[in-house]
Amino acid sequence: MPEHGPSSSPDDLSAANIRAGLKSGFWDEILCYLSVSSSNDIALSLPEISGPRTASVIIAEQQEKGRGRLGRTWVSPPGLNICMSMALAPDIEPAHAAFLTISAALAAASALRQESGLAVLLKWPNDLVVADRKLGGILTEIRTEGRSIRKAAVGIGLNINSSSADLPAEIACLATSLFSETGRRFDRARIISEILKGFELRYNMVRAGNRGSLISELKGLSSSLGRQVKVMDNGLVTEGLAEDIDDEGLLIVRLASGLRKRIGNGDLTEGRLFNAALR
Repeated sequence: MPEHGPSSSPDDLSAANIRAGLKSGFWDEILCYLSVSSSNDIALSLPEISGPRTASVIIAEQQEKGRGRLGRTWVSPPGLNICMSMALAPDIEPAHAAFLTISAALAAASALRQESGLAVLLKWPNDLVVADRKLGGILTEIRTEGRSIRKAAVGIGLNINSSSADLPAEIACLATSLFSETGRRFDRARIISEILKGFELRYNMVRAGNRGSLISELKGLSSSLGRQVKVMDNGLVTEGLAEDIDDEGLLIVRLASGLRKRIGNGDLTEGRLFNAALR
């Protein structure tokens, strides 16, 4: 269990404030904490979701052991940004787990674009960026049973009201926030409500097998397509032109030899934009 129980934050990042912006009863629980070890850990520790229960949300002002993909640490000063996880029982095949990440990324990008007016894009496979600087990321962790995902924690970390001075020097030049880009402070509860509404819509599409629409939306917001990229995965480096995203969310890279390679995971570095028409 978390170090501190449910509590509203000083700027009213409370369950009641977030729920006021929602339209449906899809989200059973909205749990707000001042401090947790990791919101994904809390999501995975919740009781099994079954019967009339559908989904829960965990929101933390501070994570003591926040993490991102590939074992990286997620750093966020308390009280300024969004650190949240959604606890789900999707009952989909593990092979389609990427669509939980895609749904969350699309929902977050849509909400941030709507609230800020910024051209928020998605860097494959899970980052949100503005002008090539990282605004946030998604981390999905699953527990399987047989051929189905029994439980999933979809974590979302977003830089909202922090500034470069709030970040460690080694990442300050690589990251940004809504405040840094606009000079304005944003209502985090409102943004979370919009993310939850957008995720619910896309999540139901995934469960219904309507994944093609999400891939089309992903391509339209991709910062990676049309660019020279380098992908590192378990020591293997792939370089080439990011040409497409396939029906399963894999990145298709055209190598210098002309061959096309499908990539399902890895740490991607984007280079020069060669073909904007591929977006």
